[in-house]
Amino acid sequence: MTIHVRKPGLLTTLQDAGRYGYQKYGVIVSGPMDSFAHQTANLLVGNDAKEAALEATLIGPTLYFAAPALIAVCGPGFTASIDGVPAPLWRPVYVNAGATLLLGSSREGCRCYIAVSGGFDVPEQLGSRSTYLRAGLGGLEGRALKEGDRLRLKDATELGENIMRRLHADAGDAAFQSVKWRVSYEMMPAYNPNPEIRVMPGAQSDLFDAAGLEALFSAEFKVQPQSDRMGYRLAGQPLYLREPLDMLSEPVTFGTVQVPPDGNPIVLMADRQTTGGYPKIAQVLAADLPLLAQAQIGSSVRFRQADLIEAQESYLLMEWNLRNLRKSIQMYFF
Repeated sequence: MTIHVRKPGLLTTLQDAGRYGYQKYGVIVSGPMDSFAHQTANLLVGNDAKEAALEATLIGPTLYFAAPALIAVCGPGFTASIDGVPAPLWRPVYVNAGATLLLGSSREGCRCYIAVSGGFDVPEQLGSRSTYLRAGLGGLEGRALKEGDRLRLKDATELGENIMRRLHADAGDAAFQSVKWRVSYEMMPAYNPNPEIRVMPGAQSDLFDAAGLEALFSAEFKVQPQSDRMGYRLAGQPLYLREPLDMLSEPVTFGTVQVPPDGNPIVLMADRQTTGGYPKIAQVLAADLPLLAQAQIGSSVRFRQADLIEAQESYLLMEWNLRNLRKSIQMYFF
């Protein structure tokens, strides 16, 4: 089965859970910017949570389905339609052969994920199907989608087939059919156009002056146009060290907050480098990375200090919610 790309959207790439095990060689991880929405979309169609899905940025693609398929679209602020009929997000959706899915522009979020039962049939490169655009690695020929592309799909999973049969019985001549329930708002991250992001102290946080540390938690920072999947550049009250520092490059990770000499912080994101030489003032909590991933250019970001216990509890709660979603889908459709 294939999906035909009528319009590619602003920036649409294939992303699975990421390319792990190669950072020691300088190969970056990549993967989804919003791991919660990515995993949820996959679970809703009966896939493993790590399966490759399409990540669309700001303006989604238009996709033609040559054969029936089970899909899920997850992301805040987006709208979807199938053959002109509004389609729900955060639910499994059965799409008839010959139907066209149109993803519009986002009102307040930045990214959405389109998962198809079985996943996309593209080769793994270094153990992953994630796209890293700068290196032309992974995904579909190492690039974003373009008009005229054909995306091959793997066979639907057993759970996906069960969901499709349940929905197909009621689909009739409609463009699509979806289940009545959707993902609970209570289990979602607190998506907000201007998010508050929890952070823990970074490795060099004690080297910043008192005014900088105070500003980190009291000032408002704006997401700059230079932001991308590698990092979010923020502008606000500058954060300065007590004295100049020459440091060797150190390992960094998703959510590391570095501060270059101009004092404006950079939050490293999914396509982050493997090491960095700027002092690290903070580290974003894993559970809050989806909130930051959905911030648009010009959004206001505030930081709140958290401790290790809050970081662990928030991460475990997110994982517990995803595990419960997987179980509820299995129970409902088996």
